[in-house]
Amino acid sequence: MVLVVRQVLLNQLEEKIQSRYRFGLDHMRTSERYFSRSVSLLVALQIINSNASSVDLIVKQCLDTMPYGKHDIIDYVKYAVRAARSMFDGRVVEANLERIRSNFRPGLVPLGAEIELSDLGYAAVEPQKSAKRASDPIYDDFRYFHDFCMDVLSWKLGGYIDDHSGSTEQVRRLGFLELAPGRLNIAGELSRPATADPWLLNQLVREIVAFYNVTPHSLHLSFQLRRNQIGKQKVLPLPFVKCLLVLGGGLQQKDTGRLWVSRMGYDEITQREYGEELVFARTSKRRWYLGGDEIADRPPAQATAYVQQYKFIRLDKRANYEPLILCLKGLQLAYNPADYLSTEQLRSSKRLQQQYQDLKKWAAEPTEISPQTISRFLDTVQTGLMNEGHRRPTHKLHYIDWALSALDVQLRMFNKQLKKMQTYSVKFKNI
Repeated sequence: MVLVVRQVLLNQLEEKIQSRYRFGLDHMRTSERYFSRSVSLLVALQIINSNASSVDLIVKQCLDTMPYGKHDIIDYVKYAVRAARSMFDGRVVEANLERIRSNFRPGLVPLGAEIELSDLGYAAVEPQKSAKRASDPIYDDFRYFHDFCMDVLSWKLGGYIDDHSGSTEQVRRLGFLELAPGRLNIAGELSRPATADPWLLNQLVREIVAFYNVTPHSLHLSFQLRRNQIGKQKVLPLPFVKCLLVLGGGLQQKDTGRLWVSRMGYDEITQREYGEELVFARTSKRRWYLGGDEIADRPPAQATAYVQQYKFIRLDKRANYEPLILCLKGLQLAYNPADYLSTEQLRSSKRLQQQYQDLKKWAAEPTEISPQTISRFLDTVQTGLMNEGHRRPTHKLHYIDWALSALDVQLRMFNKQLKKMQTYSVKFKNI
């Protein structure tokens, strides 16, 4: 019920912002293909998250005033609608909008994100759930998501429950709470990109994680393919996959003190439904067009698009995903990566089978990434970003340099950590 009240507060605040500042918001939307509520949602999320104590007080008063046994869910919704009026302050909204405008630097590649949350982590879905005998005492693994109408209330954030079964039936199911701004139906094939701005997408991810009192689990980032890229995709080389896992794969320390890649180690991105495969990245078809336009009864150009979605990323509320978003965009523009690694790929290629085995061993006990690999990787990313706008960069050069520097530091810090641990291990053995 706390989620219900908070969600209604967010919806009402966003609606007021959307209504009063529609003209300015429309000017920040570079194409009708993009989700129209990304900026207004970000402002509403920022206001609620920065006034957490006031929001908590509203929720507490609501639940204290209306005992569960005597009221229907609609009563709580009405209370939250009235309470939202007191939270709206035009000066605060305008200040947040001005900050967003000053940081707004859209590119040409449409971007999207899916955010998975669960207090059970990887044990939120089968078969890990049964193996771990995991239970969620707070949300019961979101069993009652539809009973509390959260599918309706969270539509602006594309909220639904994902049990990794692929089913889209609106029944009680256990799994992750997934949010995807721009998703227009549960199956996800009907959706709009959230934005073309890496900064804005990163801010949305951070504020959504802060808004929901549920442990962050994983992040999927989507990048729309250009027409000349479709059918010409290449499998990523193993050294580049290692670099990406270092940047976003959830590096953690084991009890022994050694590093490992947790997204690989917990088998979170491994599937065995049709034979073992690694769900690192996947290409899929998306539509953003909802119906006939005013001119003709046929869909507009580019109503159907292909996106490359990277699913290997660990979600952490402390992380800044802006460099990684720019990294994946540059890599896609310069290298045009294919699926990695599907059942069909592994069945048809012994080379990929060996790479997969090598990757699993490396993820369990990582070794350093060579300076030559880091240099090739960053050069590829830079090439993509420098040619995004028809052989010209669409972002400021200092912004691209900042992103490349941040990626370089993260990769070299990984090598430094490994060296330090190796030194401690040798000293311990000598003792």
